[in-house]
Amino acid sequence: MTSVFLFVALFGFMLLGMPIAVALGLSSSLTILLFSNDSIASVSLKLFEALSGHYTLLAIPFFILSSAFLSTGGVARRIIRFALSVTSHIRGGMAMASVVACMIFAAVSGSSPATVAAIGGIVIGGMVKAGYPLPFATGVIANAGTLGILIPPSIVMLVYATATEVSAARMFMAGVLPGLGIGAVLLVAIYIFATIKKLPRQAFPGWREVGISFADAIGGIMLIVIVLGSIYGGIASPTEAAALSAVYAYLVAVFFYRDIGPLKNVPWRKDGESLGQAALRNFGHFLIGMPKSATDKDMHRVVMDAAKVSIMLLFIIANAMLFAHVLTTERIPHTLASMITDWGLTWWGFLIVCNILLLIAGNFMEPSAIVLIMAPILMPIGVQLGIDPIHLGIIMVVNMEIGMITPPVGLNLFVASGITGKPILWVVRACLPWLLILIACLMVVTYWPWLSLWLPSTMYN
Repeated sequence: MTSVFLFVALFGFMLLGMPIAVALGLSSSLTILLFSNDSIASVSLKLFEALSGHYTLLAIPFFILSSAFLSTGGVARRIIRFALSVTSHIRGGMAMASVVACMIFAAVSGSSPATVAAIGGIVIGGMVKAGYPLPFATGVIANAGTLGILIPPSIVMLVYATATEVSAARMFMAGVLPGLGIGAVLLVAIYIFATIKKLPRQAFPGWREVGISFADAIGGIMLIVIVLGSIYGGIASPTEAAALSAVYAYLVAVFFYRDIGPLKNVPWRKDGESLGQAALRNFGHFLIGMPKSATDKDMHRVVMDAAKVSIMLLFIIANAMLFAHVLTTERIPHTLASMITDWGLTWWGFLIVCNILLLIAGNFMEPSAIVLIMAPILMPIGVQLGIDPIHLGIIMVVNMEIGMITPPVGLNLFVASGITGKPILWVVRACLPWLLILIACLMVVTYWPWLSLWLPSTMYN
């Protein structure tokens, strides 16, 4: 009765148009009030503990801030230039470059919508001018952008690690091969389509352009090396690496690329200046401009956008953790695990059920909320059936990828619609062929655990 009321209340509030965070908190509070032996004071206590008692969650605001700094400047443009220099001579090379750029930027930002906005805003129009069909260009970018939550660092992986208490570092490493694999499948599909349709290709720009474009993009690419290198080199925890990434992203945006802050539009070195004179002049500009940069529109917008996203996501997480607390205290996961065990469901049959549930949920809910609600329910059952929690986590993340491009609330669809000016249904049709490819990749990730578990087992053995 308790579990029925909890889920009916949750979906009832959502159908009324209530925000997901409020629906989670209100349904949990009503369940505690009406059915549980817990004091109603446990609601406020659990909300406080949800954000203060999980060290891993501190990484989320830092990753969001670093993503905001790098998304604001010209990092995406520089990454696209490098990717184009490598692939533009292949048939369909501009579309391939877009996928490569999405993979790199995904690792930098950790966000799918940010990847679609940053990369798609530049390349979709360029692809159309070069002779690519608009539906093809839109579908490629919307789907490649989903890699933002699979290629580490990933906020959704951090949420899963918090909900299940598995290692965030293991989750990050487990996402590398599936992320690269799905990216490679998209590249092959593009090449086949481009060959059939005889899409254009350009002349190879030369190794000099490859080197120059790589040097120009190195500031953004190094963020991947710093974050993952510090974690797996034993220098920092994921949370400490996230804080380091925020500081690094600020320094890159302000000092290296100078897209925002007091050194914006200030040249590195003037004609006739020595290195020492250039350094002193730049330092003077920075000191003089610091008070003004505190109210600089670009800087203010970056920090405020990051703060808004962090507050929204952490509010959802706090209420979802309260929901998970009610699930645990009422022993709902354990009851479901016993029922499924009694039914004699095999591990592969259970994974089919998991994928169906997660794909349906991805149509209507935000990925972090789905993970926080479903992970405490599914993981105990999976463990009983011999499924590794890390493998189950990667399966959930790939399902969340697909949810980013399925209506009615797929965020990548709305971003792509805004870029192209086309209605959502048009974008859905453009994404459909690529969505089928992602579903095929989901089946491979689901039933080939080695793909997710080989790197973590190698790194930690």
